[in-house]
Amino acid sequence: MLGTSLALLILTGCASAAPEVPEPAATLPAGAFVELQQLRSDVAGRQAQVHLVNDGDAPLTVREVRVEDDRFDGPAARVMEGRVSTVPAGSSVDIRVQLPPVDCTAPDDGEARVVLELVEDSDSTEVTASASDPLGFVAELHARECLLERVTDAASLVFSDFKPSAPGAPAALELTVTPTGGGALTVSGIGRTNLIDFAGPTSEEVHPLGVEVAEGDAEPVVVQIPIVPLRCDPHAVQEDKRGTIFDLGVELDGEAGEVELFVGEEMRGRILTWVAAWCGFGG
Repeated sequence: MLGTSLALLILTGCASAAPEVPEPAATLPAGAFVELQQLRSDVAGRQAQVHLVNDGDAPLTVREVRVEDDRFDGPAARVMEGRVSTVPAGSSVDIRVQLPPVDCTAPDDGEARVVLELVEDSDSTEVTASASDPLGFVAELHARECLLERVTDAASLVFSDFKPSAPGAPAALELTVTPTGGGALTVSGIGRTNLIDFAGPTSEEVHPLGVEVAEGDAEPVVVQIPIVPLRCDPHAVQEDKRGTIFDLGVELDGEAGEVELFVGEEMRGRILTWVAAWCGFGG
């Protein structure tokens, strides 16, 4: 009798110790799906859009939104916190999210998951969905910013000044490369934008810089880049999204690549004002 009781006790103990099986995460209703997109207007602010398509039969009401991806060091949260979006059947909506810093310990390839809080009457449910990235912008962003992180270990890159010019003459955009002690770096050139070109005998898409930082260097290198407007079109200024974000060609530890460098909001305003005055529509 004692043996039977002991066996039952052992079996009972094993049963109670069995791990609980988590319930599967709720998913989007049939006919709904999400994509990740980044518009030109999102780049400078490091934002993106959750594109939610509702091809179902009933409207969807969405409150909180976050994007989870191992390539970032945390979730991307909705920019307008607390806002509620209603997506009628057969319609879609773009919900802007703020991208966190990248996690360079993760590989460039990965998968984003979007978590949405769906609201119906007074109830809410969190649903999770895989998000496609048709243009692959997350992988490109991760690779580019991780390269920039390695570059800044060798030197900081900053647009440090801008000197406007009279119409017909080139202005001067100043780039300062300051060694930070992390190794050798070459900044080979700077690419034109959809708004800014380079002055010189011939127009080139890439203006050569040839800045070299050797390991152990300490003095900053300051380069004056002669620039002119690429086009004199009022809409180019009024609708500018990426005209003051430049691609810099770099070489680090034998690896060549490109990093993006923004002039900053204050200098961007000064450059746009100069373009308008230079082109004759700034009055």
